[in-house]
This record gives sequence, C-alpha cells and structure tokens, in this order.
Amino acid sequence: MKSNTTISRKSVSLVGLVLLCCHASLTEQRLQGIFEDPKEPIEERVKDLLGKMNLEEKVGQMTQIERKNASAEVLKSYFIGSVLSGGGSTPKVNATVKEWVDMVNGMQQASLSTRLGIPMIYGIDAVHGHNNVMNATIFPHNVGLGVTRDPQLLKEIGAATALEVRATGIPYAFAPCIAVCRDPRWGRCYESYSEDHRIVQQLTEIINGLQGEAKTDMKGMPYVNGKTKVAGSSKHYVGDGGTVKGINENNTIVDDSALYGMHMAAYVNSVAKGIATIMASYSSINGVKMHAHKQLLTDYLKGKLGFKGFIISDWEGIDRITSPAHSNYSYSIQASINAGIDMVMVPYNYTEFYDGLIDLVKKNAIPMSRIDDAVSRILRVKFAMGLFENPLGDYSLINEVGSQRHRELARQAVRKSLVLLKNGKPGNPPILPLPKNAGKIVVAGSHANDLGYQCGGWTIEWQGVSGNNWTAGTTILDGIKATVDKRTKVVYKKKPSDTYSSKEKMDYGIVVVGEVPYAETNGDSQNLTIPAPGPAVIENVCKETKCVVIIVSGRPVVIEPYVDKIDALVAAWLPGSEGQGVADVLFGDYGFTGKLARTWFKRVDQLPMNYGDPKYDPLFPFGFGLETKPIPSTKKPEL
Repeated sequence: MKSNTTISRKSVSLVGLVLLCCHASLTEQRLQGIFEDPKEPIEERVKDLLGKMNLEEKVGQMTQIERKNASAEVLKSYFIGSVLSGGGSTPKVNATVKEWVDMVNGMQQASLSTRLGIPMIYGIDAVHGHNNVMNATIFPHNVGLGVTRDPQLLKEIGAATALEVRATGIPYAFAPCIAVCRDPRWGRCYESYSEDHRIVQQLTEIINGLQGEAKTDMKGMPYVNGKTKVAGSSKHYVGDGGTVKGINENNTIVDDSALYGMHMAAYVNSVAKGIATIMASYSSINGVKMHAHKQLLTDYLKGKLGFKGFIISDWEGIDRITSPAHSNYSYSIQASINAGIDMVMVPYNYTEFYDGLIDLVKKNAIPMSRIDDAVSRILRVKFAMGLFENPLGDYSLINEVGSQRHRELARQAVRKSLVLLKNGKPGNPPILPLPKNAGKIVVAGSHANDLGYQCGGWTIEWQGVSGNNWTAGTTILDGIKATVDKRTKVVYKKKPSDTYSSKEKMDYGIVVVGEVPYAETNGDSQNLTIPAPGPAVIENVCKETKCVVIIVSGRPVVIEPYVDKIDALVAAWLPGSEGQGVADVLFGDYGFTGKLARTWFKRVDQLPMNYGDPKYDPLFPFGFGLETKPIPSTKKPEL
C-alpha cells in the first residue's frame, strides 16, 4: 500500500506539473496571440507586437532593401521589413509569373522564420500596369489618363493593376503618382495626370481600385481590402511637379497658397481614401529637402492631416539630403528619421543604414519614441492589409497577368486618352475618321511599329525599351492593319525619303513619331523637340499626301513649325501595350473625346505656362480637343 500510495502521489505530482506547464504554455501562447489574432483591434495588435520587439528588430522593420541583396540569411539576420524591385529588377530575364511568385514566397518564408515571424512587405513600381513584368497589361501613362477625366475608368485600372501585381505574389505598389506637373521640361511629367490639381484630385479614385474602396472617410487609417488588392503609395510628397525649370529633384519655390492649394490637394484626398503609404520627394520646398522636412512630414502630414500609414523614402532618398550625396550618411539618417521618414528605401548599403540607425538611437540622437512611432506605422499597414494572415503569394491568380479582360480595359483607356488637335486644313473638310476601304495607306515613322516606344519609360526596364520583343501587345501599325478593309493596302515605311510621297500613289499617310523612352532625370529637356528623323518624316509624307500625324510623347512637344503642313494631328501620349485603341478611333469605330489636361505651348521660351497664368498664349489651350462621331455601322459596344 505504501508503495502504491507513493506511486499515486508521484502520478498526481506529474499530472500537476503537466497541467502547470500547459497553463504556462497557454499563457505564453495567449500573450503571443494578441498580435496574431485577426479578431483583435489593429491598434491592440500593433501595441502588443511592438512591446515584444527589441531595437534590432525595430530597425530591421524600417529597412527596405533591393531584392538582389535579399538572401534568406540577410532577411533573417537583419529582420528586414521590406524588399523591393527597382526599375527592371526581376528574378531573371523574361521571368514567368510563377517565377515571380516563387521568388517572393521564398523571401517571405525567411522572414516568417524569424523570432517573431513578422512578414516582410514586397514593393514594386507598378505605375502604368505591372510594368516590370513580361506580358503584363501596360496601361497608358498618367499624362494620357488625365485626358480622360474619368474617375471610374481609373478605379478599374487600379483594380486591374492590383490584381496583376498580386498575381506575382507582390502586395505593395509604389503608385499612384499624384504630382501636379507645372513644367513639361520635367522628365517625370508623363507620370502626372495634369497641370490642374482638380483633375489630379479627381483621379485619386485609382486608389480605390488599387486598395479597395473604404465606405467612409478613413481619417488617415490605412485601408487595403483583401488578397486581390495592394497597399498603394501616393507620391512624391510634396511639390515634385513644381521645381524650377522642371529640373528633376530640384527646388520648388512656392507660397503657402500654391503649396497647400495646389501641390498638397491630392494628398488630402489620398489620406481620406486610406492610402497605406506616402513616398517622400527628392525635391525641396523653398530650399529644404523634403526628406528632411519635419514641418511637412510630421507636423502637417501626420499631424494636421492625420495620416497614420507610413512614410517611405525614395530610392537612396536620404543619401541626397547632403551634397554630394552620401557624403555624411550618419547625418542623413538622423535628419530623415527625426523629420518623420518611417521606412528607408536604402536599397543596397543596408548594413551601413542598420548599424548607423542603431548607433544613433543608442546615442540618443534619435529618440526611441520616434523609432516606436515609425515601426507602429509599418506594423499598422501590415496588419491592415492582412499580411500576417496571408503572407504568401497565391498561385491561383497567375493567369490574371495580361488577361484579355485587362487588355480590353487598356484599349478603352487608349481610346479615351487620345486628343484630336487638328482635323482638316482651313477650307477643307475634316479628314478623320479615315475610311477603312481606302485604296492605299502608308504608315511611316519610328513609333508606328515599336511597342517599347509606345509604352515609354518604366516599362520592362527603368528607362524603357525599344522594339517588339520585350513584352506582349499590339503596335499602332498592327492595329491599323487589323482595322482596315482586307482590300486596303497598308505599306509601312519607317523612314521614307524626301521623294517618296511624289513617287508613290497614296490615299493617306499616317505618320507616327515622338519621343524615345526615358525616366526621371534622363527625361529632363530644355528644348522639347521631336527627335530626328521625326520632323523629316512629317515633311516627306505630308507634303503631297493627305496625312495624319500621331505624336507619341510623354508631354507636349514643339510641333508649331509643322502644324500647317499637317491635315490632322493627334496627341496619343504614351498609350501602352494596346495600340489597337489608336486605330479604333482613327477609323471611326469610336469618336475622339479627349480634352487636353496640359497646356500645349508654342515655344519653350514660354515655359512654364499653365492655364490661368497672366501671359497665356498657347498653341492649344488646356481643355482643347476636337471631337468626332463614331461611324454607326462600325461602332463596337463599350466595355
């Protein structure tokens, strides 16, 4: 009996120990589970997780690195909060959609294996569709979309873009650009919807497509609704489109009326719509670098506007606080973080940033309260978008990239973005729409049969590409051939000689010329001329033939010397992958409806010149655009 009693007591003690351990485990699990429980309020989850993090983990969350550096070891050792693809940075040349998902998911698995399992957020520039990815749908650049003045169309484009981005496993897009471009000499003017802030404000509706539509004013809280939506980033805060002489990253000299009434206006709309992140601008406001502008980043954006998402730097943006760039990196870290930058797009020298920020916190040069604020904002976005619950890409979405439905939407956007600037010489009847049954049409010019040129910068590569071998789509030439009667002869001549039109019998000539692709500073131009041989092609085709000239460009260019020689003039901007949309309108399946969202100047010495200026003498004024009626028998139903 004694022995049995002893065994029994031991059993009870063992059971008690097990129960005690289970209780401790459950208690620990419950403590861990607050931030892991999607039923808990976001703010409680943020508070709980922040309280479990050490300084190194917090600084890691504030660090965004380029995917080339994002090995599993780096992601785990530095607790990296975000990874990005820079322009043209892909898993490999011609990577498939599955290879994109594989890459992102592989990185995410590394992040999830860290002590707290905080998922990283992968970001990419999807500024006119998912433009880094082969065979994605490429929509017109913003300069063309502004012409449409169609918020619902922008919402649909945002939703299509979000779906294609998510299909590659990526949950974060650096879009939309809500710059108010006031000078077309700026190399990023095509990223702006208009010189008029009211159009830019109207078209922030794209955010509701990208992120999902909140039913109420979000009052600064980030809103991302589900696995087919992405976190957006309104950029570049603030005044990027108002720099002196349109020089990229330059100084914007403004009074409060222009700053808050014009350049700031669309940010108010963005915050109300629940924009998840806002990207700081390289440029300065009245001499103060935006990446170090505490008054505008913290006091105004986070304070007065109540923005509760996170502010991200631009690529090496904090480096450029000093001149020369990166000459005092410790100062750049201190100035930017104390000013209110929450996440830094490093993107390469991550160890220098990581170690430098930790050192500055330990020296009390940056208060821990500022670090906690930054990390809280980053976690808030990650919780709001469901990244903890659904951290991995969904392979079932793969076929959404470049879908026919999205291409039809892009084609519709092309049609609505075209602006008819001239239609017939004085005393002559209109030339457009062209008859589909013309005997012979000559199509000429460098941009008629070049998908890369018609897509522009930020397509496949940062600076864009040339030729038709980079992605899927329809060139303007292909669109013309597919539209005309099968008996109509279409001849393509990239660069016709000066005697070509006199030797050849043509019913019509269609000349497609314009700018070659560029991005950012490489696009800054003080002359805005059409590159050779464009002017010569216009001259050679139009001198003895009824001709339509289509300008493919990211902004108004010098065209006044040629207008009198041209029968019809069309601004096609940068239409993207669906060139068929141009032919749809040229031949009357649809009418021209677009109105200029930018002033078309006569000469560059007039610049900057915008609607409402005292000295306003444009070639074509803001809001101008001739209209045509569709030919009833051929008009196709709208989407």
